[in-house]
Amino acid sequence: MSGFETFHFLRPWWLLALPVMIVAWWHLRRLSDPLAGWRRSMDPELLEAMTLGRDSGSKIRSVLQLAAALLVGLALAGPVWRLEPSTFAGDPAPVMVLLRADESMSLDDLSPSRLERAQLKIHDFAAGREGGALGLLAYAGSAHLVLPPTEDAQVVATMAGHVSPEIMPKPGDDLAGAILRGKRALGERGGAMIVIADDAVALTSADLSRWSDGPRVPIHVLAVALDGSPELDAIRQVAGQLRASVTRISADGSDVLELLDKVAGARASVEGGDGATRWAEDGWYLLPLAALCMLPLFRREQQLSTTEGVT
Repeated sequence: MSGFETFHFLRPWWLLALPVMIVAWWHLRRLSDPLAGWRRSMDPELLEAMTLGRDSGSKIRSVLQLAAALLVGLALAGPVWRLEPSTFAGDPAPVMVLLRADESMSLDDLSPSRLERAQLKIHDFAAGREGGALGLLAYAGSAHLVLPPTEDAQVVATMAGHVSPEIMPKPGDDLAGAILRGKRALGERGGAMIVIADDAVALTSADLSRWSDGPRVPIHVLAVALDGSPELDAIRQVAGQLRASVTRISADGSDVLELLDKVAGARASVEGGDGATRWAEDGWYLLPLAALCMLPLFRREQQLSTTEGVT
């Protein structure tokens, strides 16, 4: 939308004061006219010819005074046409971690095991959040919420260390159910999701339809799979369906840093009604113009005195 289409006033009732200012200026101008009485009884052309020392700039100063008052009134009405992040929405958007806990995560092709490597990455990610809300969801053949988003990210890391295939009700890969539950856990505030998995099953059109319903939540996948493996190819295929980014797990912390950088751009939902954005007030730009209009009113006056007598 263009600025013209979104232009409006936050406090439009101040516009009602503009006609009042004009009427008040008109009456004050007439009351301050020293020739008001003569104007009622003398021809205007004759009065103009007989008036000595008339300041032609007084009319201009009077008009500038009115212009300054109108500009201040417009500024108080709050003209806006663009959005800006709210000062109360400076905290990072929440992130839900979706940890796959199927039996394949117990394999040790990635020492000590795929699951333990994933748990260590969650710990490192939680340490790098610096107060950002973090939640945890475990899934295999079914999805289960472990913790909703909380600012105590270390609790999430601790709970992730207790997730294992043994505590999951049934094996499998219900990634679609996990994504939907993660989206509900984020709620109206929005945020992002990180899927940590060693494999993935292609989603059906019905799954994608349910996922695309409502505001879109960005998804980032941490692939706990060897480079060139069929599992990594399957993860990338599903990531393409979800329009998600894929980061392959690494021996160092570069993968965690990459994920932290990606979720740093996640914003709370604008449509959530939680004050994540607000209209940027630009009415203050009118105040310097009003000040410039007021400058001629502050004329420097010099009083001259005459001395009597002859020295």
